[in-house]
Amino acid sequence: MRHLSIDIETFSSVDIKKSGLYKYAQSPDFQVLLLAYSFDGEPVRIIDLARGQAIPFEVERSLLSPDTVKHAYNSAFEWYCLSKFLKLPEPTVWLSQWRCTMLHGLYCGYTAGLSATGEAMGLPQDKKKLGVGGSLIRTFCIPCKPTRANGNRTRNLPHHEPDKWELFKEYCRQDVVTEMEIERRLSAFPVPDDEQALWQLDQIINARGVRIDTEMVNNALETNGAVTAELKAEASGISQLDNPNSVAQLLSWYEEETGGNLDNLRKDTVKSLLCGEIENESVRRVLQIRQELSKTSVKKYSAMQEAVCDDERVRGLLQFYGANRTGRWAGRLVQVQNLPRNYIDTLSMAREFVKQGNIDMLKYIYGNVPDTLSQLIRTAFIPSENNTFLVADFSAIEARVIAWLAGEQWRQEVFATHGKIYEASASAMFGVPIEKIKKGNPEYSLRQKGKVAELALGYQGGAGALVQMGALGMGLTEEELPDIVRRWRQSNKRIVDLWYSIDNSAVECVRTAQPQGTHGILFSRESDYSTGQDFLTITLPSGRKLFYAKPYLSPNKWGNDSLHYFGMDQTSKKWKELETYGGKLVENIVQAIARDCLAVAMQRLEGAGFRIVFHVHDECIIDAQKGASLEEACAVMGQPISWAEGLRLRADGFTGEFYRKD
Repeated sequence: MRHLSIDIETFSSVDIKKSGLYKYAQSPDFQVLLLAYSFDGEPVRIIDLARGQAIPFEVERSLLSPDTVKHAYNSAFEWYCLSKFLKLPEPTVWLSQWRCTMLHGLYCGYTAGLSATGEAMGLPQDKKKLGVGGSLIRTFCIPCKPTRANGNRTRNLPHHEPDKWELFKEYCRQDVVTEMEIERRLSAFPVPDDEQALWQLDQIINARGVRIDTEMVNNALETNGAVTAELKAEASGISQLDNPNSVAQLLSWYEEETGGNLDNLRKDTVKSLLCGEIENESVRRVLQIRQELSKTSVKKYSAMQEAVCDDERVRGLLQFYGANRTGRWAGRLVQVQNLPRNYIDTLSMAREFVKQGNIDMLKYIYGNVPDTLSQLIRTAFIPSENNTFLVADFSAIEARVIAWLAGEQWRQEVFATHGKIYEASASAMFGVPIEKIKKGNPEYSLRQKGKVAELALGYQGGAGALVQMGALGMGLTEEELPDIVRRWRQSNKRIVDLWYSIDNSAVECVRTAQPQGTHGILFSRESDYSTGQDFLTITLPSGRKLFYAKPYLSPNKWGNDSLHYFGMDQTSKKWKELETYGGKLVENIVQAIARDCLAVAMQRLEGAGFRIVFHVHDECIIDAQKGASLEEACAVMGQPISWAEGLRLRADGFTGEFYRKD
């Protein structure tokens, strides 16, 4: 097998950041400008396609040959763009020939981005990505603004900026150098074949896309625009402010009207004010309007409009290995992993009113129009013509996995029988028969405590985690939170033992560099000193590994050794030193196992002929012919997994003419 490393530079009038790869490459003016390549680590060569250079026969033959493995950083881009360039009728025919260096970096615990990964690895200057790329891409890869100075042209061609064009060629060439160096440094830690196969399935699902109800999307945006303008005019009329959307102006007006002071007008602040007594009706109405206008989630309609292709399908909604500490998927474009919930019972009727542009009926029946539009976002995803959606979802997957991993027998029995984990947890915590924890009985109030405990405490959380999960808003007091924590931990002693066993194994592995195992999880110190790579790895039951780069021990605030490593900080989005502990490691492991269960289920569903169009957390959305069996799809998802003996999986679902939260 030969190995061909590739990087391309392209032009399209479509904004790839807003519209995604597929609409970008499907644009009639899409063009490949440069192609840099290297065979088997040889010096990188560049083909100037924009200036008429032809692809050498050897390169073209290797591109199409199954005997040549193609490598690129974020190779989904090169794969799909070159499929269009080479006019392949079916892009997936050569998908198996591609390998993605970005995936390799993510698998090994690094961040996304060629430059960021090179920086995190400490690549020498001659192996790093050039820092001028953004400016050059803006010059040659996107349309330019016509001006008198540039002769009113709408695009920069090589002869317009010849010096910059030569630098652009060097930039493209250097990207291949950087990609190959990253691949070389990670070569001792290969991506497993199972993950490579799953990456291929992910590209197939992303390229398949999901149909959008474009009529509804367009009318939803028109409706939102009309209602927003109306609400702003009303607020301006009441307050006499030039811009009632201005926080500074509104705060000043509020102080004049009420004599009180406000620090901010955040959503939670406005909600708290409206829940209290406001004597001034003008102030109340203006705050209500601000609350209505805060439904920024309607922007997702705009995202759909930007990304939808000519066949009314949106593609590329998911990023494989987007959460690289667990390997879970991340959302892109419309961000399907973060869609607003729907609570309206009459979703079909609300959709029809939006499609008709009937604002009066939306106001009359539902009141808050922006909120209604927000709740309808999910329903803009619809099946192909004459098809239906089968939506199948793992039931309480993380709770099932942690019970199985810890060997918490009473919890496993709950999932093997009635499945009422909140009631069962409350029963175990407070010593009350589960039969009494039902509506109508005074003991039913305990269910709320069981629920918040289940949601907050499984990963070593304390009273603070209960507060963060909304315990105080559920009617619980701060004084009773420590007791809830104590009772939950007493009734889940095996899970508590799991936290400390995992923590001890990780610390001992880093301290001694010797493998440590507990609860079916293996900790290893894996290093390649020739390339400077050093990891703590966690081998999951599936055989997949989680990677923690450059691990070391340092005292925590209690003076005990705790695990530190380098990774992407989720808040600052910077590569930095991070600290972790047993409960957090358990969370990573449990979510990673749940992800692996979903991966197996997706492959089984596709193998059984179910076409997945996207998935959200632990839920698969299947575009199926009418009459297809939901029960069969759920049964496929609930099948036992060979590497998870004793893990009880169950899937539930629904069918529908649009997507929704059941």
